[in-house]
Amino acid sequence: METVVLVIILLVCFNFVLKQTYRKLWMVGAISLLCALFVAFAWPWAIEQSKSQIQDWLNNPQLMLDTAVVLFIEVVIQMAYCLMAVHLMNTGKVRRRTLFIYKLLRWFPGLLIFPVLFHIETQCMFWLTGMEFSTVAYGLAAIVFVAIPLFTWAIKWLIPEKELRLEIFFLSNALIAILGIIATVNGRTAVAGISEVNWAALACMAGLTLLCAIVGFILYRMKKMK
Repeated sequence: METVVLVIILLVCFNFVLKQTYRKLWMVGAISLLCALFVAFAWPWAIEQSKSQIQDWLNNPQLMLDTAVVLFIEVVIQMAYCLMAVHLMNTGKVRRRTLFIYKLLRWFPGLLIFPVLFHIETQCMFWLTGMEFSTVAYGLAAIVFVAIPLFTWAIKWLIPEKELRLEIFFLSNALIAILGIIATVNGRTAVAGISEVNWAALACMAGLTLLCAIVGFILYRMKKMK
């Protein structure tokens, strides 16, 4: 479970930086400053967390379901941005409403990056014991402020094709959605298994399948004879 959550955190960070490659430099700087300020001022709440409390959160089914809803909403928005960008690339004349929706989706930075940054800050508080909490927070904020533009430039340099970056962004969000489902299930099953076979239900299912196959074959032959 912790491994799945760690992979989701890495993918969220990767998606966040990957989307910055489609923004202008001043927009990347503004978003980096916003994330840095969040880290710098969130340390009073970060120091109140404990490892046992975080583990309880991961084992709380209701909380994981609520988190999955937020994750699903963000994935849908980011995928909608990908589809809208592809639509604009392959369409000549674009309506103003379509262009306005595209700009809104492009401006959306992502909400999951903030709980991820909060989690990273909490872990830094655990690792760097003996240092002042404010020093750790301000140091991490400075790293975040520099790392976001740096990684944005690195990804843009490694993958200069916009279409390829867009495809990777779409697939990465799809992977987050799949891992979110796995993290939500967390070892639980919706239906308990049974050891006995219901022969009546099995016979009805087999008969229904055979009937549908016969009807489909007859319709296919009738359509082919016309």
